[in-house]
Amino acid sequence: MPFQKIEPEKLAQAVIRQIELLILRGILRPGERLPSERELAQKLSVSRPSLREALAELQERGLLVTRPGSGVYVADVLGSAFSPALIRLMGAHDEAVFDYISFRRDMEGLAAERAARLASETDLKVVAAIFARMEAAHQRRNPEEEARLDAEFHLSIIEASHNIVMLHMMRSMYDLLRQGVFYNRRIMFEQRTRRISLLDQHRAINNALQARDPEGARAAVEAHLDYIEASLRDHRKAEANEAVARQRFQHVQARR
Repeated sequence: MPFQKIEPEKLAQAVIRQIELLILRGILRPGERLPSERELAQKLSVSRPSLREALAELQERGLLVTRPGSGVYVADVLGSAFSPALIRLMGAHDEAVFDYISFRRDMEGLAAERAARLASETDLKVVAAIFARMEAAHQRRNPEEEARLDAEFHLSIIEASHNIVMLHMMRSMYDLLRQGVFYNRRIMFEQRTRRISLLDQHRAINNALQARDPEGARAAVEAHLDYIEASLRDHRKAEANEAVARQRFQHVQARR
């Protein structure tokens, strides 16, 4: 007969499975510190020896790391899809920058469409809460804060789409954006008129999601990224024009 005796699951294995799922689902994020051993044992209702066994196993699997004197953290499970040499190469060429925006347009448009259909009410509350923080940051005129919340807003939509593979892939891509590999997000929020346009675009995305309008959500995301692309092209052109103007100015000064 193909039946096997059922063995009761060890507490440590139950802890491992729960933490693994929290990491897989993107709830525990790379670099996030876990509660203290005592607090975590209480939250999970397990003994500290069982917890230590689970944490040791998760560290062996490369999912957690211990920082002496600091605690236990989620490991950098995202890594990078690209080698350092390729990252430097992409950051140096506009072709990669605009291909990146095109990739985002496709992936985030799909994510927004999925989120409008599949997100829970709590998912949509998270998106709305981040947008409210974006509105508050807009009033404070803080480009750095607005750029950070911009990334949070887009990632919250990807989370709400409930596709684990897309979530981790896009988090990795956003980490490269955070590092300034593709472009400096801050420059997008420096001009007053552009800041207003960006806020209005994010409002349109949020409104479509809250209305559970899949086509509208996708269209709003695509329009937003079309605007990002056009703005970056304008910025690149302005930089090139300024470089030529400086050459002219230096030449005129030299002839005096």
